[in-house]
Amino acid sequence: MYVRIEKVTMADVAREAGVSPATISRLVRGGTRVNAETRERILMAAQRLNFNLEARKTSRIIAFLLSNRGVLHPFHSSILMGAEAFCAEHDYGLLFLPLQYSLTLAKDRLSLPEILLRKTVVAGAIVAGTNSQAMLELLTDHELPWVVLGNNVAGDWPHDRTQSIFFDDIRGAYELTSYLISLGHVHIGFAGNLNLPWYFRRFQGYRKAIEEAGLKVIISDLRTLDGEEMGYLGARLMLQQDPRPTAIFAADDPAGRGVYRAARDHDLNVPEDLTVAGFNDTPDAAALHPPLTTVRVFTEELGRQAGELLFQQLEHPDIATHSVVLPTQLIRRESSAPPIRPALTTRKHKTKSRSTNSR
Repeated sequence: MYVRIEKVTMADVAREAGVSPATISRLVRGGTRVNAETRERILMAAQRLNFNLEARKTSRIIAFLLSNRGVLHPFHSSILMGAEAFCAEHDYGLLFLPLQYSLTLAKDRLSLPEILLRKTVVAGAIVAGTNSQAMLELLTDHELPWVVLGNNVAGDWPHDRTQSIFFDDIRGAYELTSYLISLGHVHIGFAGNLNLPWYFRRFQGYRKAIEEAGLKVIISDLRTLDGEEMGYLGARLMLQQDPRPTAIFAADDPAGRGVYRAARDHDLNVPEDLTVAGFNDTPDAAALHPPLTTVRVFTEELGRQAGELLFQQLEHPDIATHSVVLPTQLIRRESSAPPIRPALTTRKHKTKSRSTNSR
């Protein structure tokens, strides 16, 4: 005859000690907000149930998992800084882990860095860079708490049922496009790579504003990962159209720099002949000549909010999952202006070219 021995869990210890499971979790994670009397009650309950709390202790280290991005990527570096500041304030260390994998691989063909599988080393992960739903499912299967930058997850995924942090790029792109329309532009191009989730989200905001205004969508969708090249080639193609765009929304600031180059190749001045706008408000945006109209993303705050979401998940394991959406800010600079008629633009530049050549 076999006697079945029930496995004791932390929930059993919590009931025995008369505390919540979250209190047990804080204790095994080394939390400082468990008072001495409660701590002693938990230890005595664990002893009575023959439950080894020491074996369940985990680290106060959070991994910053940067997937499919260069380690010096300025956007994600700023998010990392915000996450690091939050972790330092809450007595957590931050471990940087770069990871490269194909977004098309199924979950059973993916693998995690070995250190993420050791719960005594890593407590949870902030997942940045570009990721697939399969990777998020793999993290869940390994019971590793995580928070993801939702803007950069490829494909359709249940973001309303996960811990995710977003910046409102759809709204930001809508407001930027509406601003260009308010200046009087009716031929507004979009230069981006719709195969990448963050560019596609910005295109959604652009398209919404264009269609609401009864205008025509003008797009150059190039499958390149180089932002400046994307802007340059996209603008060169769109500027060959008749009528040509009088404004181009570049899907990020490096693409805006590429549009500037294309404008020069077409003998067009920014913004007199071509308004240009970007996205992200990187340091380079204000340094361009003229400074680039763009949409500011509060990247360091993204990192801090991601840390806060993960911290709450670690301290309160029974907390309901949810998403946080940060607003963006339209930054108006000298690269945007009301349009002039294309015919006048052409004559102006022919005159300018003749004058330049005669000197």
